[in-house]
Amino acid sequence: MLKANLQLKIGQNLALTPQLQQTIRLLQYSTLELQQQIQEMMEQNPLLDTDEAPTAQAEAPAEYDNPYEKADVELPGPDTSQVIPSDLPVDTSWDSIYDNPSPQSTAADSNTDYLENQPGAGNGLSEHLLEQLELMPLTEMDMAIGRYLIHNLNDDGYLQDPLEDLLSDLHEMLDEELTLEEVQVMQHTILQLDPIGCGASNLQQSLLCQLRANESNAPAVEHARALVENSFAELEKQNIKQLAQASGLDQQAIEEAMLVIRRLNPRPGSIISGKAADYVTPDVYVSQLDGVWQVSLNPEISPRLRVHPFYSSLVKRGDKSTDNQYIRDQLQEARWFIKSIQSRNETILKVAEAIVRKQQDFFEYGEEAMHPMVLRDIAEELEMHESTISRVTTQKYMLTPKGMFEFKYFFSSQLSTSDGGNASATAIRAMIRSLVQEENPQKPLSDSKIASILLQKKGVKVARRTIAKYREAMQIPPSNERKRIT
Repeated sequence: MLKANLQLKIGQNLALTPQLQQTIRLLQYSTLELQQQIQEMMEQNPLLDTDEAPTAQAEAPAEYDNPYEKADVELPGPDTSQVIPSDLPVDTSWDSIYDNPSPQSTAADSNTDYLENQPGAGNGLSEHLLEQLELMPLTEMDMAIGRYLIHNLNDDGYLQDPLEDLLSDLHEMLDEELTLEEVQVMQHTILQLDPIGCGASNLQQSLLCQLRANESNAPAVEHARALVENSFAELEKQNIKQLAQASGLDQQAIEEAMLVIRRLNPRPGSIISGKAADYVTPDVYVSQLDGVWQVSLNPEISPRLRVHPFYSSLVKRGDKSTDNQYIRDQLQEARWFIKSIQSRNETILKVAEAIVRKQQDFFEYGEEAMHPMVLRDIAEELEMHESTISRVTTQKYMLTPKGMFEFKYFFSSQLSTSDGGNASATAIRAMIRSLVQEENPQKPLSDSKIASILLQKKGVKVARRTIAKYREAMQIPPSNERKRIT
């Protein structure tokens, strides 16, 4: 028979305190998310304030003054720099006497112009083409056909479906008898809109439309029109010998015409984009000083924070009133938040310094000198957990003399070498790119030949299918498409 009883057991478990949870959450935030979180905390907590010291942008976050000591600073007296006159002249306005601060300026962003770098909702490709189409003297039927064709364009500006399928859809949608010629007329109209070449069914049609819009009578332009229109298949293969036989042009004329074609835009629709540009703000700067690579935090990723001295001075010891308890709670929360921000900055700086130490050859010699590295290597060196390193390296960027890189860029898989060592996958991709750039265009290197060269000259063992995978990831065409016959 079952009966209820009590048992006492002793055990251990790991519990995350609210402060630790906040630190972990801030650690994985990107720069933009961190700034949004700081703004929300400052709106919710009156005891959290920004330190408007004049050297705020010159000092690193690690050198911040202790925010807890600022609670006892003597409060400044009233500002007497401006004396209010007793009587104002009748013909004098308030603005002519007192400087009104700009309403858009804030303590966190006092140096940012109001109209500078303000993202706007730009029109996409469809809206851009429709605005031009509606200004043309078209019938209602032609306008309906044009709208349907424009809405069928992809981001590159090409029709997603064949004209025959679009004609069938228009029959059902408009309940009118249409011909393919009517649809082709509207397609030709859209091809002439800005950007020229949008609305084409294929690449050949788009390039030919762009060449016809070129009013130059130069021989190279005329030859380019003829090659695109009559010998596009040979042009794709870059077979100069067959192009010369089909067009009757010499090699120099064909090369000049191909140079004109390369200046065209194969994706005309990509010029118009309704998406706002994403600007990346670096979390750390990497620079070389006296032969030593140094890492410094970007002081502009977050404002200097402090505990508001006036509100913190209102805390009364021994007072258990509701107002006093509220101020105590907000004071503790503000201190936790400031400490979490400092911990985040210190951790990012430590990880960045460890990455630079291990990948120093990359900064000295480039991608081909990249060493294989995984999260465990940095975690063991800094005595941190791999999950912490993963949070730090996600959506964090460093600005280096070689460009802007995400922290995760420096972590890659490894392949064995003939001498028993390891090579980074990033270095191998750089080697493949270098070999392709230096190859003979008439005899391009196959994937098997690239693998053989890497083994003989670099001592790196790479399978042919691995070469093909890396080549496709870098959007390098196969050898048969890179071949140029003269």
